[in-house]
Parts: sequence; C-alpha cells; structure tokens
Amino acid sequence: MEMEAVLNEAVQARDADREAAPQQSCTGACCHGGAKMAVLAYSLGKREINQHFTIKNAKLISLVIVILLLVFHTASRYYGGGDSCEWLLSKGRYLGENIWQPYGCMMHKYKSTEAKTCLTEKRVAFIGDSRVRQLFYSFIKIIDPERREDGNKHEDISFEDETSSLHVDFLWYPEANNSMKERLIAWTHETSVKPDIVIVGAATWSIKFHSGSSEALQQYKVNLTAIAVHLERLAEHGEVYWVLQDPVNEEALSENRKMITNQQLELYNEAAVDVLNGRSRVKLFAASRQAALETIGQSDDGLHLPEGTRSVGAMVLMNSVCNKLLRPIDGSCCQTLPPPNLLQKLSACFFLCSALIFLVLHVLGNNRHRRPVPPDVESLEGKKPATAAVPLGPKASVQALCRMGIIMGYFYLCDRADVFMKEQKFYTHSTFFIPLIYIFVLGVFYNESSKETKLLNREQTDEWKGWMQLVILIYHISGASAFVPVYMHVRVLVAAYLFQTGYGHFSFFWLKGDFGLYRVCQVLFRLNFLVLVLCVVMDRPYQFYYFVPLVTFWFVVIYATLAMWPQILQKKANNSGMWHLGVLAKLLGLLLFICLFAFSQSIFEGVFSVWPISKLFELNGSIHEWWFRWKLDRFAVIHGMLFAFIYLVLQKRQVLSEGKGEALFRAKVSNLLLFLSVVFFITYSIWASSCKTKTECNEMHPYISVVQILAFILIRNIPGYARSIYSSFFAWFGKISLELFICQYHIWLAADTKGILVLIPGNPSLNIMVSTFIFVCVAHEISLITNDLAQVVIPKDSVALLKRLGALGLCSLVVLLLARSSQSTP
Repeated sequence: MEMEAVLNEAVQARDADREAAPQQSCTGACCHGGAKMAVLAYSLGKREINQHFTIKNAKLISLVIVILLLVFHTASRYYGGGDSCEWLLSKGRYLGENIWQPYGCMMHKYKSTEAKTCLTEKRVAFIGDSRVRQLFYSFIKIIDPERREDGNKHEDISFEDETSSLHVDFLWYPEANNSMKERLIAWTHETSVKPDIVIVGAATWSIKFHSGSSEALQQYKVNLTAIAVHLERLAEHGEVYWVLQDPVNEEALSENRKMITNQQLELYNEAAVDVLNGRSRVKLFAASRQAALETIGQSDDGLHLPEGTRSVGAMVLMNSVCNKLLRPIDGSCCQTLPPPNLLQKLSACFFLCSALIFLVLHVLGNNRHRRPVPPDVESLEGKKPATAAVPLGPKASVQALCRMGIIMGYFYLCDRADVFMKEQKFYTHSTFFIPLIYIFVLGVFYNESSKETKLLNREQTDEWKGWMQLVILIYHISGASAFVPVYMHVRVLVAAYLFQTGYGHFSFFWLKGDFGLYRVCQVLFRLNFLVLVLCVVMDRPYQFYYFVPLVTFWFVVIYATLAMWPQILQKKANNSGMWHLGVLAKLLGLLLFICLFAFSQSIFEGVFSVWPISKLFELNGSIHEWWFRWKLDRFAVIHGMLFAFIYLVLQKRQVLSEGKGEALFRAKVSNLLLFLSVVFFITYSIWASSCKTKTECNEMHPYISVVQILAFILIRNIPGYARSIYSSFFAWFGKISLELFICQYHIWLAADTKGILVLIPGNPSLNIMVSTFIFVCVAHEISLITNDLAQVVIPKDSVALLKRLGALGLCSLVVLLLARSSQSTP
C-alpha cells in the first residue's frame, strides 16, 4: 500500500508537470519522467532497506550468529583435532614477501634479544642433510643476524652465543641410517649432555644414491622406525621435530639430481608420517614445505630453498619453541593462556551478581524502564533532547549492567580466551583501497537533505566523524600503516578528531556558559566508561586505548582554559569588543603551555610520571607512547578552538551567508577561497605522498596538518549546495565513532590490534563481513548502555554527585592498589 501511494504521488506529479509545460518536446518529457522514476526507485530502495533492516533486528541476528560461532569453534577444538601448535607446524598459506600465515593463529617475528632470552642456556641440535643445514643457518641468523654461512658443506658446524650460554650445532647425517641412530642413542644415555631441542630430517641422499628405488624406500621406513624409538626418548626431556621434505624444481635440477622428483619426495614424506604419527611426542615439521610450494621456482639449483622461504621455516620453529615461554601478544600459535587475574575475577563476579539482581527484580515485577536516544557528547552544538528522558528505575540500570556483562564476555572470548582464531595482517593496496571505494559508494547512496545549513552543522560533523572513523578502521585492519602516504593521511584524520574536540567544546562553553560539574562529569563518563571497563576485563593499561586519554586530557585543558577567571562568554563579549582580546590572551597562554611541554621532555616526564597520575599515562612502565601521541597532534585542539572563535564572531557579525543554497561568502571571495582550498588540499596530499620516512614527516605534521583540515572544511562548506546535503550513512557511524574506535581493539582486530579476529576460518572475505556486522552491532549497543548508565551514575543533584565522585575516587584507589599488588605477586 505504501509503495502504491508513492507511485500515485509520482504519477500525479508527472501529470502536473506535463500540464504546466505543454510546450515541452516529447523527448524532454520522456527524459524528465525517466529521471523522476530513477529518483523514485532510489527513494524506494532506501525506504525498503531502512524499514526491514533495523538496528534492533541486526542485533538479534548478530546474537544468534555469535552463539552459533561459539558452538562451532568449541566443537571444532574438542572434536576436530589439532591445536595451534599443530596448525603452526603443518597448516597455513603463503601470503607473499616471505610472510607465512599459519592456519588460525599468529606468528611472532622474533628479534635477536628475544631469541636469546628464550634459548638461554639451551642446546639445540640440527641433524640431517644440506637442506637441514640451510634451516640451521636461518635459525642462528635470528639469534645473530651478522652470522654468515661459512661452514664446510659436509661437516659438522657449531655456533655458540656466550651472552646467553646458547649452543646450536649442525650434525652432518644426510641419511636416516645406523649412523644417525647411533648418534641419537648416545644422547639417550644418562651421563651424556642431551640437547634441549632436536631438529632432524633426511631423504634426498637416499633417493639420489639408490636412484629412487622402491627397495630404498622400504629400507628408509625400517631405519626410521628404529630411529623413532630414540627420538621418542629424547622428546621426554626436550622437543623433537622431524622435518618433512620440501618440494624441488625438477626442471632446474642438475643431471646427478634428476632422480629426486616431487613424487619420490611425497612417498618418503608419507613414510615418515606413517612411522611418526604414532609417536605423540615427536612433532612433524611441515610448514616450510607448504611455503616452498609457492617459492621453489626461485631456487638457484632446484633443490635448495630461497633464503626468504628458509627464514619462514626458521621463524616457525622459533615460534614453536618460544611462544609458550615469552608469550608475545602477536604470537598466539603454540601459546598457553594465563589464568584470569584478581581484577578480572572480581569483574566477572560483579556482572554475575548484576544478572542475579536483575532476575530478582524481574520476578518482583519492577518494570520502570525507558531507553532514551543517546546524545553525542562530542557534538558541536550541545542540543538537548526534545523530551526529557524518564529517569531509569533500578531494573533498567541493572539490565544495562547485564547487557554490558554479556558484551564483555564476548570481548574476553575474542581476545583473551582460546576460542576464536587470529591471523596476522598483510598489507596490499587492494585490501585498503577497494573497501574504501565500497564505503564511499554507500555514503553517496545514503545522501539526505540537511535540516540546517550552518557551517559544520550537527549532521555534517557526524558525517565527518563517520567517514573518518570508517577510513581509520579500514586502515587498521588492512595494516596500511606500512604504507607511508596512507599513514600520513590517517594522521590528519586523527588530528581532525582533535580539531573537532577543540571546536565543539569551545563552541559549547562560549555559547552556553555551562561550566557546571554535572556537564564535566557527563562528558568524562561517556568518554571513559567503556575504556575503564576494558582496562579491568582485558587487563590492559588506560594508555593502551591512547585516543581516549588524549581526548580526555584535551577536554580537561579546554575546560580549565575557559573556566578560569575571567570567564568570557559570547554574551559578555557582545557588550564589549575588548573581551575578544581576553579570549585571544587565553588561547595565547594555552599555546605557551603547549610549547613548554613540547620543547621540554624532562618537564613533561616529570609531571606525568608521578604516581598515581602515571597509571593513566604509562604503557609498559614508560610514558614514551603518551609523549609521542601528545606531541604529534599538540596544536590540533588549539587550532579547533581558534577556528571556532573566529567563526562564531563572524557569524555574530553576520559576515557569513549560511542560508540554504547560498555561498558562504560573496561570489569572488568564495571562488578565491575555494580555489585556494583545493590547491592547498592537493599540495598537502602530494607532500604526504612523497614522504620517505614516518619520522621525517611526523616532525612536520603538527604544524601543517591544519592546512588539510581547513581546506576540507572550506571545500565542504563554501558552496551552498554542499552544506545542504549530508550522508546519513556516514552520520550514523559518526554518532558511535568513539565506541567503534575502542571496540575494534578486541572484537574486530585481535591480539591487541596486532592481528585480525577469525570467526569464519578459510574464507577471509566472509570472515570480514561477519565480524564487521557483529562489531558494529556491539558498538551501537554499548553506546546505548553508556547513555543508560550515565543517567544513574551522574545525577544532576550536586550533593549526590559529590558523594558519587567520592565513592568513585575510593573505588579507583582500591583498584589501583589491587593492580599494584597483583603485579608484584609472581
């Protein structure tokens, strides 16, 4: 019925147009009618999508998907066989550029110091032929990158690192025969010095010396069966790996190696698997074989692997040995999970108690609940809801805690429990730019007429935050930080967020003059609630979620600057123009404060290293990360404040034309500013694209990022038609941009943003779509929960608010003391 009504309206409008313009040609009428039908189809398409696919339905679908995925992954772990250690050694795919992706887990890239720490006072033995010798050299190059392959080809080779008392030996045993067996038997004697790690492999010489005969294969099985017994005994005291044979490039083999075919190697590998599969302690090392399938064509002689592929095999081996000892966050393969700490256990108890209280209140029938639409505390206009929200009853607030508890459980399962898989990032231009094109097409599809046409109106700023956040998300999941031009442009987006922070809060305080404690606490709560919960549940420091500390710090600075005496508001400034100079004096004082901290690192560290303030700014026991983040965009906020001041003064003096369809300035001025903005915008992009190193360009970034930001604002706002439309698609995401930024750390990315969460193994495209759908639904729900709890935690009554703040301060002190005691306890 609704579609019929819209069609009737379209037909009536078309007939009216024909009657009003009878002189039009038939061709013009047909074109006009076709255009109207296209617009009608476009409107109907959006209406149908919005009608049937609501956010409530999306959340129900995502909940069902999460439950099904939990069942699937749990069943796969218990009944599917294999674990991350086995996946690391045997399954995976070669991504290119010497990057190996194990199936379902992440591989850490070990550095020399880490390898020495892991292997301190250990003995490692490589036993086999020339291809095992290659693996030996790649392994010790991780420990000592300067080491060269200077040993004799058919002799034993030794390596020793005195600083770590590490011994690594290569023993030349090219065939699995009695000589190899006797070497292993000697190690099994109680009086002998046993190696902690043994890597064995051999087959090509047996094929070569016996011309690939079946008798040699049978003898290989017999010999390996005898050897396996002693390998199993050695595995009781250490780790033992049998290296399966890598493929060869048959066309590149020399004449005396032509009998070493891939078919023969497969037969020998099958024999090794048949013999050793019954030996549970002996691990089959097949990862380098999988990688070699992609790169053997680059081999110089057809037999020995390229250096990059050998390095992959050595790094896989290092991960298998060291991950469980060093527990690198981006090395999830072969790693056991630490038990929950005291704070994590207490948070679980808190959420469980909330669930029990909710059940009791539900039984008692306390149903006072209304969920208001959450306002955006980072908005630039500070509008009040049209109707006052009904205060939440006890059941509604406890229900919000229950919902938060369920979501936190999902966070924990995704990034702290061994339930879902994780994979590392691998950047290609297509993984960044193709999704970018998709989202901008969707953004254009969902364009709407703006209710207001003021510069940087609410809908436009929501749109701005939305598309910036989506670009940043794509940047993170694609690993685009490796590409310097993209990195520099994303740095501008972060600066633009801070620019909006300065612009928005200055505008609010200047126009409203509300410096009350209630407003401050509301903003601080909405900014920090999710992060503080995650700090406890995910056992991460506050500074780990760097953007929230950054925005919080600058909000406090803005508030202190404008709230200190004399408080200068627009009403006061209208009475005397001298007050404008007072505002500029305050901004100048803020600039001097920023410069003092920026050019004196010792003062900066002295202020932010004092306990308990240091707990907010330290990361891994240092404030270096906070110093880097703060210094990088140190002028963005003051730029935003100054822009807001100039704009509001010009607006008050009616210098600007902000009517619908009107250019912002007079025609000549608008055209000149628009031309200059385009030139500066392109010039900055050319400069950012020509950057050679991040360090070099980061030095210039604080001073010139404002050029790109101001150019975008003018291009977006000078033309009247541009201010009159906005993308509702981007604006929707802009309203939950903060939640999206924080949630991505653990339920879209993984391993603290080092990798990617894998919900659908084996299909990267489908996995991204499913995980993104769930991630967006969770972020939206958290924004609603934050709004619900803000009404309860931050009361408007000043006395009650002070009591809450006192209780909150006491609880924070207890949490800090518990965290300190848990860190000091081994």
